[in-house]
Amino acid sequence: MANAEGGILCAPRGATDFARVCSIDRTPTQDGLFLTIRQPDGGFRRLLVTTDGRGVVAADGAEKAVVTPLSGTEIEVEVGGDRYRLPATVKSGDDA
Repeated sequence: MANAEGGILCAPRGATDFARVCSIDRTPTQDGLFLTIRQPDGGFRRLLVTTDGRGVVAADGAEKAVVTPLSGTEIEVEVGGDRYRLPATVKSGDDA
């Protein structure tokens, strides 16, 4: 999850372990909340927060975001081999 400085746990492609080395910028727009996750090597991913229960989707590029709930408050997002742990409200199947 994000800490006070905006750092999040991530494992960029090739990393074996998660470390708090990525930063996250949140940009609200008329299309929704965009997250830009910046990696230490200068690479970044843009994600769009959804309201349909998927969590997030890739906002650009050809690679899809794969979302895995880790707990009721955290998800793991994988895009093109890059992995991120993000805070989220995860609804159980009973909430439908």
